[in-house]
Amino acid sequence: MTQLPVAIIGAGSIGMRHVEVAQACPATRISAVVEPSEVRRAALAALGLNAVATLDAVPTETRAAIVATPTQDHHVSALACLDRGWPVIVEKPTAATLDQAREVVLRAAQKGVPLFTGHHRRCHPFSRATRDALTQLGDLVGVQGLWSLRKHDTYYDADWRRQPGAGPLLTNLTHEIDLLCFFLGEIDEVTALSSNSRRGLAIEDTAALAFRFGDGALGSFLISDAGASPWSFEAASAENPAIAASHQDYIRFVGTAGALEFPSLTFWGRSGPGEIEWSKPLIATPGPHFDKVDPVLKQIGHFAAVVAGGDNDLLCSGEDGMKALEITLAAALSAKEHRPVRAGEVPGDYTGV
Repeated sequence: MTQLPVAIIGAGSIGMRHVEVAQACPATRISAVVEPSEVRRAALAALGLNAVATLDAVPTETRAAIVATPTQDHHVSALACLDRGWPVIVEKPTAATLDQAREVVLRAAQKGVPLFTGHHRRCHPFSRATRDALTQLGDLVGVQGLWSLRKHDTYYDADWRRQPGAGPLLTNLTHEIDLLCFFLGEIDEVTALSSNSRRGLAIEDTAALAFRFGDGALGSFLISDAGASPWSFEAASAENPAIAASHQDYIRFVGTAGALEFPSLTFWGRSGPGEIEWSKPLIATPGPHFDKVDPVLKQIGHFAAVVAGGDNDLLCSGEDGMKALEITLAAALSAKEHRPVRAGEVPGDYTGV
């Protein structure tokens, strides 16, 4: 098998996660890791990696890149990679602002180069299966989600984690927005309330959101990093070894013909003929078993296949990543201005602060 030479841009915790999967994926190999810190480069070299200080030092054999730098750099690094003709995965969010994200998406289109945003949750087998299973629900009425993981107190010892923009609205919500759009289509409007009353920091610790989807369905979501609960994607999926697993569903979809729990795919449907209505019990059907996978490893495998000329409808496109960014920023703006915010109303230079 011919391996895809990939450059990893950034060697922080997320960058090293990509290093790990690029080494594990039989379809890829690392041509270079770009890291400006001399000390960090020395540590990378000790691991046998080709660590370089700038993109200009990346070997010419490189054919693709993964941008895992801080968000403020996503725009510059992504453009530099696209200008070199490299297909790119940019870690979420696609950029710090909508204007920057639009420029990245436009440049990829102009160059005819594949661009993806690193929303890897799509790559779990239960995510694709959920999108398919939603067709059993009839017309979608609404969706309800609850993400609440209590971050440990020392998490906030780092100054930047107490600064505006570091709360769960901009740090954690974007994952949920992309999944909801992946399952249900575009979100047209969001209304958000936020509170910092439990931790007492400048940033929010809890937010409650309401969504209006393009087909008229409604949604609600509670997100908090102060509340202790078993309900979150990470706890449900056991994806992150640093977060305790609960295997409890945290999203519920309701339609005119039944309901679905996520990620178990437990389906609640009719118990007999005739109209489905409140006097007739619903019957629960357990969802199928899914083997546990590393979704980031799956993501880079799909990416390598696309670069080799294949098609893919699972990865988050740059356009989809930009839409997730827009609704995330819309939620932050709604909480700030105490009003509903529609898609298209977020200023292009707004950072969420």
